[in-house]
Amino acid sequence: MTHRPNVIVILTDDQGYWALGCAGNEEIRTPNLDRLAASGTRFENFFCVSPVCSPARASLLTGCIPSRHGVHDWLRAGNTTYADHENRGLIEYLEDQPGYTDFLSQNGYTCGLSGKWHLGDSHHPQKGFSYWAAYALGGGHYYKPIMIKDEKAIEESLYVTDIITDSALRFLDRQKESDEPFYLSVHYTAPHSPWERAQHPRDLWDGYFENCPFDSVPRDPMHPWHIQTFRDVFESETRRREFLAGYYAATTAMDTGVGRILDWLDAQGLREDTLVFFTSDNGMNMGHHGIIGKGNSTYPMNMYDTSVKVPAIVSYPDTIARGESRHELLSHYDFMPTLLDFLDIENPKAEILPGQSFAPLLRSENFSQRENVVVFDEYGPVRMIRNREWKYVQRKSEGFDELYHLAEDPGERTNLAGEPSRKPVIDEMRNALSDFFRAYSDPRNDGWTLNVRGGGQVGEAEKGNLSFRDHAEHENRSKRRE
Repeated sequence: MTHRPNVIVILTDDQGYWALGCAGNEEIRTPNLDRLAASGTRFENFFCVSPVCSPARASLLTGCIPSRHGVHDWLRAGNTTYADHENRGLIEYLEDQPGYTDFLSQNGYTCGLSGKWHLGDSHHPQKGFSYWAAYALGGGHYYKPIMIKDEKAIEESLYVTDIITDSALRFLDRQKESDEPFYLSVHYTAPHSPWERAQHPRDLWDGYFENCPFDSVPRDPMHPWHIQTFRDVFESETRRREFLAGYYAATTAMDTGVGRILDWLDAQGLREDTLVFFTSDNGMNMGHHGIIGKGNSTYPMNMYDTSVKVPAIVSYPDTIARGESRHELLSHYDFMPTLLDFLDIENPKAEILPGQSFAPLLRSENFSQRENVVVFDEYGPVRMIRNREWKYVQRKSEGFDELYHLAEDPGERTNLAGEPSRKPVIDEMRNALSDFFRAYSDPRNDGWTLNVRGGGQVGEAEKGNLSFRDHAEHENRSKRRE
């Protein structure tokens, strides 16, 4: 490739694949993401690699599975000195593990980050980034957020979504006079909780609360494995409406930020010269399956499609098909190989990565439908394998295994794992799981051997300081801080 395009990756936080107007949700307002989809290709079956933020983000960046890179749960400590409740200082969890941004930087890209990092040490630029405007924490209030400025954590006064957009635009403005291509990560915290009225623009929140019936979200009874957090939503219709109003308002406010970035590209005449990829770190249930949250909102952790499937849009107007929807099974594992392939940049890690490039699809070249390709997910002692027809969830100890015939039961309502007639299917999928993790995991970081419980990770296995928290401890600590 003689000319390499600019690249912008927009990553949201806890956005379900269903929370987009262009995905068929007629209640949520996402006009700018809808126009991005109209200018590119939307993928109907795109999956994260772990249904919680930090492991999913680490895998998107490095292309490795959690059982290789060693981030298995959301990171409780090491992110910032401002609010490090575990007193572990700053930890660079992916130290010495290259990400695709390293390879972009080495090949002439100027790389910028605006927004959530949550992979440890938010204070200092890493992974080839020369512009660093990071959100300090993993989650928090939308107003008065803690941001990193000049490697120090400070409290800002504005709405965090606007701050992240403003910082992204400052980076873009700096690139106007450069002849080198740029790469920009825009990592929004939206639409992650909190969702109360005081957390979001009042006009958006009130509009949804007062006028939206929220028929786009199911009213399932609470899941029997649901943790204590957010259980009151299932006991009060008012509380349900408050949470959904906040979730939808956060999404619409984020969509406005995306529109500002697209408008900047249009104004500079760079829209046709910029590849834009939009996705979320993991899926989200807002009542689906009787759950508020993602994989760690139940214990044992869950692997429902609503937790592991994510929105995905790729737009590069002169090359990628416009207004098209694709149904191939694809994963965040595939993103790094695809991006490097599309940009004609060598992938030095190709032999140890599970992902496959779908760049030929983006170029409208011959591309296998990948009917036999499977998607793998992990969350510590819970592992999933999924193809078009079947999904199998294996648990090491607590809970039980699950088998769903997706071809007949796409809503994952009937667990067939206990039926003797399904044993051949389970044996085949279990063997495929074993083969996959044998091929791509590092024994030192194997999640199957760790006590991952959904309440957060502290430390690293390779340095001998690894520990995990359960939800009860996390919730008690949170209450003490309030």
